[in-house]
Amino acid sequence: MSAKRIVVTGANGHLGNNLVKELLNNGHSVVATVRDSTKGEPLKEFAGAERLIIEVADVLSSDSWPRIMQGADGLIHTATVYSTTGDAQTILDTANIGVENVFRAAAAAGIKRIVHTSSTAAVGSTPKGVIKDHTFWNDGANEPYTRAKTESERLAWSLAKELNLDLRVINPSAIIGGGFSRPTPSVDFFEEAIQGKFPLSLRIPFPCVHVDDVARAHRVAFENDAASGRYILAPHSDYTVADVMRRIKQLYPKTKAPLKSLPNWLAPMAVFQDWLAGLFGKPRTLTRRALKGFFKGDSLYDSSRAENDLDLVWKDFDTCIRDTVEEFL
Repeated sequence: MSAKRIVVTGANGHLGNNLVKELLNNGHSVVATVRDSTKGEPLKEFAGAERLIIEVADVLSSDSWPRIMQGADGLIHTATVYSTTGDAQTILDTANIGVENVFRAAAAAGIKRIVHTSSTAAVGSTPKGVIKDHTFWNDGANEPYTRAKTESERLAWSLAKELNLDLRVINPSAIIGGGFSRPTPSVDFFEEAIQGKFPLSLRIPFPCVHVDDVARAHRVAFENDAASGRYILAPHSDYTVADVMRRIKQLYPKTKAPLKSLPNWLAPMAVFQDWLAGLFGKPRTLTRRALKGFFKGDSLYDSSRAENDLDLVWKDFDTCIRDTVEEFL
């Protein structure tokens, strides 16, 4: 594909800034949107930054988007609130109102091709023991973030039909690897593990993918005229949090990451410990409902469609771990 002008929302996020770099490295021009002008400063250090424009915009407001979309050839929408502890309504509104605002502005500006960042959270983790492919949907989402990703993807497909948009959706599992300005819930436990804050780990399913692979998938999904539908990115789908922490310790013996894990039947003890920490002001990250959800399903996903259509060759599990840990050392 010849060089295009592409609007990238949420450009300061873990995926966003790696995606901007990927697009610039492959000759495209990028209009990168951030909510705070200071968040865009690191993007100016990328090679090809002469083809980069940084715009301040909030997906909750429709005001700036018609101007930002003018003259663009495409939109890649990554902006979201990735949080397990934030205000539920803010998480839901940012996802749903955000999709509505940017999709309608793109359509009004004549943009047809859109790549939307969803998640395996929208695919779901049930039924247990069944490999989930792009046809599966999460019909039991109750946590705010999981609901937000599911509802906003469904809305994206509805708007695509209404507005005659050429939509492609990327459904990544937990995105790890380097290049983040601040840790997301997918990587922040790495730092705590390194520091020895977990005496034992949990065998919670943790399907994961390297951020570089996710950025490349977005670019190729945009460039490839034949791409369509949903693309699951979960190449390392048979791992747990305990496997991650054990591998951190094996690769970095000087860290304090735990080698041993808590049996599943004792996992409620971790919920109680998290509750106690909450009494002393620490944000809660593990509720009884969340824990139940983790063990209700599994992380069996089929990524073959992305491998075949987007020509993806995945970074191996150890590279995923190393590139994440190095950010904290």
